[in-house]
Amino acid sequence: MPAKKSSSAKSEQEPMISTTIMVPGIEISSYFGEMVFGPQAQKQYLSAESQNAIEKAINEGAAVSRDMSDGVAEGMKNWALDMGATHYTHWFQPLRGTTAEKHDSFFEPTGIDTGIEVFSGKSLTQQEPDASSFPNGGIRNTFEARGYSVWDPSSPAFIIEKAGARTLCIPTIFISYTGEALDYKAPLLKTLAFVRKAATDVCQYFDTKVNDCSVSLGVEQEYFLVKEDLFRLRPDLMFAGRTLIGHTPAKGQQLEDHYFGSIPTNVQAFMVEFEQKAHQLGIPLRTRHNEVAPGQFECAPQFETLNLAVDHNTLLMDVMESVAQNHGFKVLLHEKPFKGINGSGKHNNWSLVTNTGVNLLSPGKSPEQNLQFLTFFINVIKAVHDHADLMRASIATAGNDHRLGANEAPPAIMSVFVGDTLEHVLNDFESNKKSAKGKSVKDAIQIPNIPEILLDNTDRNRTSPFAFTGNKFEFRAVGSSDNCASPMVVLNAIVADQLVKFKSLVDAKIAENKGIAKEEIIKQVLREELKTSKRILFGGNGYGDEWVKEAEKRGLSNVKNTAEALAFYMSPSSVDLFVKNGIYSLKELEARTEIRYESYNLRIQIEGRVLNEMVQNFVIPSAIRYQKRLADNVQALLSIGQSKKSVVAQVEIISELSKNINKVYELNNDMTNERAIANKLDDAHQKALAYNKKVKGLFDDIRECCDEIERLVDDSDWVLPKYRELLSLN
Repeated sequence: MPAKKSSSAKSEQEPMISTTIMVPGIEISSYFGEMVFGPQAQKQYLSAESQNAIEKAINEGAAVSRDMSDGVAEGMKNWALDMGATHYTHWFQPLRGTTAEKHDSFFEPTGIDTGIEVFSGKSLTQQEPDASSFPNGGIRNTFEARGYSVWDPSSPAFIIEKAGARTLCIPTIFISYTGEALDYKAPLLKTLAFVRKAATDVCQYFDTKVNDCSVSLGVEQEYFLVKEDLFRLRPDLMFAGRTLIGHTPAKGQQLEDHYFGSIPTNVQAFMVEFEQKAHQLGIPLRTRHNEVAPGQFECAPQFETLNLAVDHNTLLMDVMESVAQNHGFKVLLHEKPFKGINGSGKHNNWSLVTNTGVNLLSPGKSPEQNLQFLTFFINVIKAVHDHADLMRASIATAGNDHRLGANEAPPAIMSVFVGDTLEHVLNDFESNKKSAKGKSVKDAIQIPNIPEILLDNTDRNRTSPFAFTGNKFEFRAVGSSDNCASPMVVLNAIVADQLVKFKSLVDAKIAENKGIAKEEIIKQVLREELKTSKRILFGGNGYGDEWVKEAEKRGLSNVKNTAEALAFYMSPSSVDLFVKNGIYSLKELEARTEIRYESYNLRIQIEGRVLNEMVQNFVIPSAIRYQKRLADNVQALLSIGQSKKSVVAQVEIISELSKNINKVYELNNDMTNERAIANKLDDAHQKALAYNKKVKGLFDDIRECCDEIERLVDDSDWVLPKYRELLSLN
């Protein structure tokens, strides 16, 4: 089928600019994916050969030839022009935590007053952004600016609309001139290929029809909303993403009345619009609801292939922030924007699926008899056990430090929850005998007039950082603002590496023991793997002090801060994992670790500067203004003959204010001095340790004084919006 020409090329075809009007009752399926150059659009605009080339790139990892790229580019351009786009961009995910894009016009002048729209295969497949202006960990000097963004055919191009302008976005990887990856996507694609092959090889023990496996991911995104006008009156929210000061309101989340509550009308209007835009972009959002904290919400999509899910989550965050402006809101993606109430996470639900449609992590009705399930189940547990510290490092950020370990989120101790039923299954499997089991999956709860309530084979455990939830593992410790690729690179790599080791052991034992059945050898190896890794299993309360003590007895790490956790990226086992398997070169791994330290240091540095300014420009002046009003009041009352007893309250408040003003002034100076000392350190790791140990603690002390001043000062003298205002969206 020849490629279809665009309306701009004077064909008979009508422009395809979407005129969808979102009204109540319109079916999502009628506009889902209309802004995506996916299979449906490709059928209309690409030749069969071009479609096959893209399909092979997705399914087999085959490169799209330069000649074929020209045909794809022509069809993609025609579709984009028909959709109303005037520009295109290579859309990539550099290591600064946000997406990047440089827009170029399709237009090319051909004379003084003439021109055409052009887009070549070369423009599609490769562009040249500046590689020295993005975080690179020292890989590129300022004068070494060349870098490349390269088309990723496995993630379809899409059109984004902002300010009435439409731009074709082409998902790409980003590498330096010398070939090092400078983004999240390039190593993610490597780990996907790694785990797909490793899982497929192991599947051959059970089903020779399996010739490929895919990795699926579902990402639950939590976030806060605040009114934009109030947001702009809080320098800490604007520049640090979280409130650095703020007295706890009388009513927070203690009544537990927000979770799953009725969604406020203005919030639902925002949700509806960003969901519609997300659906147009092919993001399969399914769920919306109020979260635990006031002003906190969650959205969640259906499962997708992992690479696409990561791209979609990154795109979703951008869409949410853009749409929020239309409704007078600001989206807060920081893990802990408000002290005293729950923070936000991004639960990553991960599983493996064969090309024959089998979920390798689905236990079935008889998990104890499902050897294929047990093989993958135990190998994932073993992988997490052996690389628990690296898993902790993968979710370590300055923002997540405020959330992990609090009574709202998984602790910093890495453990695996599997539930009572499967824990019994594992115990029986290890001992090779049957024991009394927990509640059967056939049990049900009976209530009059209510349909039969069938129980799952396990309860859920929201305190677990890595929990098995029926047919997938849920990495709950990921922070809400993080790029999912960071933890997924680690999870893919450690599972793939473990599967390779497992297969090597099994193959060796099969060769040595010709008379023993393959299944029996697989069981022998699995039992050994389980024995050496079962200490990572924990099904109790991860929030309790008892678990901290128990984890210490088991020899499990409890690394509570990013400054210490990031060091695990450069441990011998991590270096061996990444370098041996071709995920990172040693140079790339060193650079990425350096970048993560730098990001941590810069965020703490920014918070320190903002806090310093807020104390000097807002807190102390507000306190002095109110203090003067009180002093004037005292003087006036005494001047008309009132007794000193009549001004005791005013004098006491003045005294308390004076004490806190002096204290916060001194602490602020101490914090500034400690930052100056830390900034003189050249080594990024040592600087991070200094910031964590010497600076962050002073943040808490300063906040305590500021919050006490806020409590004492009259509202009319306190110029910063308070928690009770920020958390109210009505």
